[in-house]
Amino acid sequence: VLTHTLCASFGSSCLVAHRDDSQTHDSVLFGLHKTIPGTLRKAFHLTAMASLSLSTHSQATAFWRPWRRHGLFERISYQFNHAGRLKASYRGLEALYDDGYQKVKDLDYYYRAIGELVEHDSGPPRWFCPVDAHSPIEDAPVMLYLPGVDGMGMGLFMHHQALGRIFELRCMHVPFHDRTPFEELLTMVEDVVTKEHASSPNKPIYLLGNSFGGCLALAVAARNPHIDLILVLVNPATSFENSDIQQLLSFVSLFSDQASMAITALLNYNIDNEVEMAVGSMINGKHPLAALNRLTCNMSSFLKHSNILDKIPKDTLQWKMKLIKRAASYANYRLQSVQAEVLLLVSCADRLLPSKAEANRLQKLLPQCKVYFFERHGHSLLLEYGVHVSSIIKCTDLYRHSRRYHRVFDFIPPSATELKEVDKASCDLRFRTCPVMYSTMENGTVVRGLAGVPQDGPVLLVGNHMLLGIELISLVAEFLRHKGVVVRGIAHPLLFPNKMRAWSQGHDFFDFLNLWGGVPLKYKYIYELLAAGEFVLLYPGGHREALHCKGEAHRLFWPAQTEFVRMAAQFNATIVPFGVVGEDDLLEILCTFDDIRNAPFGKEMIQAYSDHLKLREVDHEVFFPGLYLKMPGRFYYRFGKPIPTRGRQDVLTDKQAANDLYLHVKSEVESIISYLLEKRVEDKYRSLIPRMMYQAARGPNCEVPSFDP
Repeated sequence: VLTHTLCASFGSSCLVAHRDDSQTHDSVLFGLHKTIPGTLRKAFHLTAMASLSLSTHSQATAFWRPWRRHGLFERISYQFNHAGRLKASYRGLEALYDDGYQKVKDLDYYYRAIGELVEHDSGPPRWFCPVDAHSPIEDAPVMLYLPGVDGMGMGLFMHHQALGRIFELRCMHVPFHDRTPFEELLTMVEDVVTKEHASSPNKPIYLLGNSFGGCLALAVAARNPHIDLILVLVNPATSFENSDIQQLLSFVSLFSDQASMAITALLNYNIDNEVEMAVGSMINGKHPLAALNRLTCNMSSFLKHSNILDKIPKDTLQWKMKLIKRAASYANYRLQSVQAEVLLLVSCADRLLPSKAEANRLQKLLPQCKVYFFERHGHSLLLEYGVHVSSIIKCTDLYRHSRRYHRVFDFIPPSATELKEVDKASCDLRFRTCPVMYSTMENGTVVRGLAGVPQDGPVLLVGNHMLLGIELISLVAEFLRHKGVVVRGIAHPLLFPNKMRAWSQGHDFFDFLNLWGGVPLKYKYIYELLAAGEFVLLYPGGHREALHCKGEAHRLFWPAQTEFVRMAAQFNATIVPFGVVGEDDLLEILCTFDDIRNAPFGKEMIQAYSDHLKLREVDHEVFFPGLYLKMPGRFYYRFGKPIPTRGRQDVLTDKQAANDLYLHVKSEVESIISYLLEKRVEDKYRSLIPRMMYQAARGPNCEVPSFDP
């Protein structure tokens, strides 16, 4: 009866029952200050992983010892398909999963939910789990949403599905009628945090604090430095004393409390950003009337539901301002005690708080603080479109399941929205290069598409880099789009900087590398990825090929080491050699390595630059070449006949056998490059103009023909 009554009072806004994995009972969270511990965690005891180690592995250690990690086999999640092959499993989450960002509800839904809460709400503060958050993945960490000073807890509604898939999401709710002091709210959050920590001491707990909730999260972290907390703070109200809110309130105090709250609510939202998002949606193909309808609906939604203010107690505004002032003072006094990792999401167009200046101050005071700036967004950042909190958490390396972040075990596959963001960022490159892919079937037949590439892992893709690695984005995107497979790229550690500040004008290349599962070049990562049945992308030529000199296009610069074929053999991985050509149809190098080296002080400058980047080789100093764009041609990819390593125990025990396999893979890549250079001459759509004419007649998304393989 209690559950039914609470569900009725909240309508479709939220779920009031928190389900325990034991399925023996449902624990109602509303009205409980002391919440039960988190759900029971499933242990991963993968004893079958031992079968991956070949029986001759101990003999192979005479000349090669693979990297080992304690507990590796227990931490890797994978599954076998019907044929006994491995298939990577990301804690039950599929690639291109629906994160909800492409069909989020508008502000009219938000204000209707708030209206239901205000009309039927009563009782003490409590927690709720949103209905539209769906079920989280296996072993998901807990995230507690701490709302702004309104206390409703619905400010995260645009992110319920995205965050609810990768976190066990709980939202705090403080009724408008409630007058619980800040210290008691702090104790309420602390009780949940300590219980979760006692239940899973090695798992992080996330606190997502919005404005006032940011102060609350900082206070909890300051009082519990021994607990592994990760704070995501959205325009934290620690700058309240330096804001213009108090002067604003002294002016609007001439009006009623309802009018004062209405003015403050309107200042929360950035109308300029709404207009920009509407224009952007039209550019991306949305019908102008649909974009205009959404814009006008969002802009008028608050006025449409302004009757909410009549149901709020008269002293609410004064109480909320007193509460936020106390929270800011309490948090600021204890900032030096905060040891948690902190991610600040900051609106540069915030008209209520000086959030940008406050972010600079907090970053200097907090030892582990990263800042993500949003140029054109207002104070209510979580209610504005184009803000993907789950993606930001992932690309800043803050999503983890244990005390330390691990690029293999903590990886979450890209969502449908993240693929769309990649397509948006790389649309110009795709338009210029129109990549076409071929693959080779087991009988040697070359076909267009990726049908010849195995569907299940482990698979090791080995090929050549083009200049600046420009082929990488199209390759990874096509595998994800057409095969539903995440290709885990091995890259130089330079491409994984610990960025402390970032801006919201779309993700950059480094963000995409994190979102798409790239890992630094370490043998332990290749070992772990193959053990998990992943698709691993390896460029043996590395940065030497990606930053080659003039006249070196489409040449291989592979080292003599053969470790990757031994790793592939140990895990029965399939090696797929591939080649790609086309950089000479897009880019031209202005100056060669020799040109720079022969200039006055050129050799010293190149050496110093290479040393700074830690990219120096014995016989080749590295530099980023000067380039100019040519009339675009086309990129051609071909994936060769798969090379199985199952049963190749000789590769582990015999150095000559390993070298022979290595040279075979290399010769296959060279043969594929020669094939593509020869066959692309037959492509009448190699140049940009014929492709544009073809697409103009048949639509911009049609597949442009290429040469007959």
